[in-house]
Amino acid sequence: MIKTKGYAATSATAPLSPYAFERREPRADDVVIEISHCGICHSDIHTVRSEWGAAAYPCVPGHEIVGKVVQVGKKVKRFKVGDFAGVGCLVNSCGKCAACKANEEQFCPNGVFTYDRKDTDGNVTMGGYSTMIVVREAFTLKIKKDQPLARIAPLLCAGITTYSPLKRFGTKKGKKVGVVGLGGLGHMAVKIAAAMGAEVTVFSTSPNKEADAKKLGAKKFVVTKDPANFAAAAGTLDLIVDTVSAKHDFSPYLGCLKTGGTHVLVGAAPEPSEVAAFALIFGRKHLAGSLIGGLKETQEMLDFCAKKKVFADIELIPAAKINEAYERTIKSDVKYRFVIDAKTF
Repeated sequence: MIKTKGYAATSATAPLSPYAFERREPRADDVVIEISHCGICHSDIHTVRSEWGAAAYPCVPGHEIVGKVVQVGKKVKRFKVGDFAGVGCLVNSCGKCAACKANEEQFCPNGVFTYDRKDTDGNVTMGGYSTMIVVREAFTLKIKKDQPLARIAPLLCAGITTYSPLKRFGTKKGKKVGVVGLGGLGHMAVKIAAAMGAEVTVFSTSPNKEADAKKLGAKKFVVTKDPANFAAAAGTLDLIVDTVSAKHDFSPYLGCLKTGGTHVLVGAAPEPSEVAAFALIFGRKHLAGSLIGGLKETQEMLDFCAKKKVFADIELIPAAKINEAYERTIKSDVKYRFVIDAKTF
């Protein structure tokens, strides 16, 4: 077994604290990664606090993982010791269902998330707030050399969560894309959409975010606190990527879409949001949802971001500041993603 240090939550109300555990001995198709960095995703907070259902404790969160390969199984072909690699939200799936065969493992009924899920061996998965991880080659992603690993880590969730709908709905030069919210997901949506050639409009409740939005690649900015401000964007957008994880009315945003446009949700509010039927009917608008991407699409996203030099804006922290980072994340007090330095576990 591989001795590993990390941080874990022991209950829904306990702060995360140092935790020692063991990873499995690598199998023939396993890759062993010495973790260098792991991003903090808001879903980590929801999970360890049992806000999305009861978590299995102790819970080691983290699914934005990057590091160096230190060992490979005898059947591994795509990786060698010394390569850089990443692990996202998934570490296993059945490989046989329609979703898996379509390279959409994220929709596999038997998919295994990187933490807080039982794997095929019956053990609960432990995430990237740790020094080591052992993952099947099929769920390990290649990272090119000479890349800023700390800034790549959030791409494994925030990056693919926004890249996937942008690609699926045809974002390219000449398209106009709206992004609702400018946080960890929103700032990646702006960067990726701009890199794809789209004209980007950011919708935010905070007027003081306009300068940042434009620095990230947005051309236009709408302050949503005043409903009258939506008029300037009415009927202009092909796609809206909505990253907000709080209840809000979709109707004003649907009004900003062109005929046949799509408002896609990637933020998951705990309470139902509102939408007026006529906001969809008039203009043949679409309201859609999107999760992460499959392994093939996630690798495509990493390669795209490497080529375009699109990386997350981060605040690098030691492990001892994880609990402080959680509170600041809830308050949106970060530009734009916390990343843990795994050397500090």
